[in-house]
Amino acid sequence: MIDIDKAIASVVKTGKVTFGADSAVQNAKSGKAKMIVLATNCPKKMREDIEYYCKLSDVPFIDFRSSGLDLAAVCGKPFNVSALSIREPGDSDILKLVEKPEPEDFIGGSE
Repeated sequence: MIDIDKAIASVVKTGKVTFGADSAVQNAKSGKAKMIVLATNCPKKMREDIEYYCKLSDVPFIDFRSSGLDLAAVCGKPFNVSALSIREPGDSDILKLVEKPEPEDFIGGSE
């Protein structure tokens, strides 16, 4: 299992990310984000907008298990982080959290 805290810290250090709910809405609308991470205390209206645009643009999102202050600590930032948009994962394997499994070859199917 992937350690989400380590994966987020790695993507912040080695990848391309943007911080903030407004940025997350824009990245979800445009489909430029590979994934969006939402803190538990992200404002309800912003969360709804982000989730809506993520679904429209097929951008996966995950709920971080704690508040924006805890997400900020994982990111190494001195400010509240209610949403984090991952544009490039860098050396992190965080995108494996939302990968859809590849279909296996069917046994007994027609050839």
